Amino acid sequence: MIWQLDLVLLLLVVFCAVATITVKDLLSATIIFSAYSFLMCLLWAEMGAVDVAFTEATVGAGISTILFIAAIFRTTRRSKD
Repeated sequence: MIWQLDLVLLLLVVFCAVATITVKDLLSATIIFSAYSFLMCLLWAEMGAVDVAFTEATVGAGISTILFIAAIFRTTRRSKD
């Protein structure tokens, strides 16, 4: 494993996690969360767990992102923030 790549990926994962919980817009949070899942997929692949990386890519970055975006578009805003 290349420790510089692992460090950069880890810093990006932490940045995405903090950005996801601090952003106000739900759609932006969903997209950042999708990037978080993709970066976790890269980390799992870098560690040699290809099966876990594939599952993270399909479920984390794929299906859950689609479901979150569909849920956001089906809800209405009550207040005008």
